[in-house]
Amino acid sequence: MRRPRPALTTTAACALTAALAVGTLSAPAQAAPADPVPADTTAGGLRFVDITGADGTVLKANVVTPARAAAGDRHPVIVLPTSWAVPQVEYLAQATQLADSGYVVVSYNSRGFWQSGGEIEVAGPPDIADASAVVDWALANTPADPERVGMAGVSYGAGISLLAAAHDPRIKTVAALSGWADLIDSIYSGRTQHLQAALLLGGSGLLTGRPSAELKQILGDFLGSKLDKEQEMIDWGKKRSPATHLDALNANGTAVMLGNAWGDSLFPPNQYADFYEKLTGPKRLEFRPGDHATSEATGLLGLPNDTWTSARRWFDHHLKGEDNGVDGELPVRVKSRSTGAYESYPDWKSVGADSRKIDLASTHTIRANVDSGANGGIIFLTNILDQLIRTPPMASMPLLPRRYAAVWQSERYTGGAAVRGTPELHTTVTPTKSSGTFVAYLYDVGPLGVGKLVTHAPYTFHDREPGRPFAVDLELYSTAYDVPAGHRLAVVVDTVDPLYIEHNPSGAQLTFSSPADDPGHVSVPVREK
Repeated sequence: MRRPRPALTTTAACALTAALAVGTLSAPAQAAPADPVPADTTAGGLRFVDITGADGTVLKANVVTPARAAAGDRHPVIVLPTSWAVPQVEYLAQATQLADSGYVVVSYNSRGFWQSGGEIEVAGPPDIADASAVVDWALANTPADPERVGMAGVSYGAGISLLAAAHDPRIKTVAALSGWADLIDSIYSGRTQHLQAALLLGGSGLLTGRPSAELKQILGDFLGSKLDKEQEMIDWGKKRSPATHLDALNANGTAVMLGNAWGDSLFPPNQYADFYEKLTGPKRLEFRPGDHATSEATGLLGLPNDTWTSARRWFDHHLKGEDNGVDGELPVRVKSRSTGAYESYPDWKSVGADSRKIDLASTHTIRANVDSGANGGIIFLTNILDQLIRTPPMASMPLLPRRYAAVWQSERYTGGAAVRGTPELHTTVTPTKSSGTFVAYLYDVGPLGVGKLVTHAPYTFHDREPGRPFAVDLELYSTAYDVPAGHRLAVVVDTVDPLYIEHNPSGAQLTFSSPADDPGHVSVPVREK
């Protein structure tokens, strides 16, 4: 693995810190003793408190209890770990609304951030122990019902919630919003480092928290492209992935709601969809347009928000026992990026039950190390624009330089096409060097040849024999996009994208071919008419 450009040093390394904001494989954590019970645990309103977490670390927290709670009453409790780099006031608007409807809500700043003690462990064993300690504190210091415990969170809080529920069977219900199920599949998909995500997250982690020595080492190895440390880094990430703890989560029978955005720059939707399909307890999956945490953002301000409304209904049914119809609804709910319309399905595989195939019949050789003009955009900005005004990144197919980009196009879709799910690329690659990176894009192309980005994904290889072809299967990021009637779909492959670290040696070339016995193609999932 060649060393990336010098510009990606300390800042980049710290950035990935956050991208690796996840949870770990560890034995069930032992919580610290609860703080002394105050004289009146039923007094309603907001209190700012200190909670003793794992290893004596002080966690800054706040608790909101229902007003006019009668002595002896027990209420369902929801624990909210904060997002990466966000202070403990993050959930106050939602906590107040939940308390008004009868919940005890405890929100705490994750260790290593802001005024909470400790170091950033990336949802490691201390973080999971902290979650159990907060549950202990809530049961001892508030009118919380030990039989009705839930957890929720956005981003880092979502990952910690899923991991904590796998380790602590008291947690009956989870709403994990804009989180991850598989850390490696999120930040190292296609064996490619996600650069902009790493820079953003690592920088924010440094500004607002204290990264642990282990995290600094992992980040340095990851962004330093140290292949000899690759398996160690993968093992580290897998331990911090809820997917690794799937059996425990299923054994606990936890009711899990997963929500994410189609354009999530940190935790792409594919890994959530795969995780959802393997859950055996009560479950719900929702995807909407936007980027990381943008689907939940207005709800954090106390404004009406579809994602938080769904989470509230999920808790009302599973913690309060309300007959609100959640259990009778189709559990997979997706919103089209193009129309803004919601669709419901019985499971994930039904989302794109039909398919269209684009043949990659012609052979193309491209030169590496030059951005052709096809790219995934800028982290957050691109997908927020797509969310708000439905304007994804664009590129002119006729103007893309064929020296640096391979292009294939479908026939015109006279009736249009509703792309739903995960497109898959299959091709044969012949490199001139042993390492390399390419990025595959799927575009919606109008009559003038201007393409709007539907989805994309990167792919990196190492230790290949130059001149020897090898087959590649690559999942593009899942999406919901409606191709207008009369438009085509185009597949574009080039070697540079600002979102990722690329590993193409100087002078490298890549040839994409379609052997007769193993033809290249892109399978595009579409909604059945």
